[in-house]
Amino acid sequence: MDLFSRSWAALRTAVAELPDEDFAQPSGCTGWLVRDLVCHLVIDAQDVLITLVTPADTEPTRDAVTYWDVAASPPTGDDPLDALTVRLAAAYGEPRLLRFHLDDVGSAAGRAAGLADPDLRVGTRDQVLTVGDYLRAYVLEWTLHHLDLVAHLPAAAEPPAEGLAGSREMLEEIAGSGFPASFSDKDALLVGTGRRAPTEAERAELGGLLRKLPLVLG
Repeated sequence: MDLFSRSWAALRTAVAELPDEDFAQPSGCTGWLVRDLVCHLVIDAQDVLITLVTPADTEPTRDAVTYWDVAASPPTGDDPLDALTVRLAAAYGEPRLLRFHLDDVGSAAGRAAGLADPDLRVGTRDQVLTVGDYLRAYVLEWTLHHLDLVAHLPAAAEPPAEGLAGSREMLEEIAGSGFPASFSDKDALLVGTGRRAPTEAERAELGGLLRKLPLVLG
């Protein structure tokens, strides 16, 4: 839960420190500008709040690793919710309004996570998880989107090292295999999720794992 809080706080701080002009730059999410990604983070924060107050009485059906579904192909932007996110982001008009809304809802989500019982069972996406597993899954969500946020913004702060390491560990669990030791945590996440193509040297090092990539998480 502490790693969730640190990863989420680092991502919100990175957004708060972006100059206005950066909101019109492309993000690491195909077809989305930075402003679209920030709007998606607002929706994510709302989802966290909703899930933390949706208790479940049944046994968990997923954990932090099996929470993720691996899709056969990356998103195209044609999904209705993706298209809605772009329209919502444009409707904000000014970056300061997006910053304010993310800080407002995002701070509440962070506080709720800090107060939650990690053993409590909650329902989301027609599945049941413990709060601890749900928040661990979101460390990967925050870290990947932090990398998306700064993909074309070299001056922006990157995710914390502990979030990168924890997310790599989770991605390796999802893949059922470890990435080569020569891969940095950041490169393992970028290559592993298809956010960048591996170099020829990296392809050789990946060996059999290459057949499983990219891991498109949803």
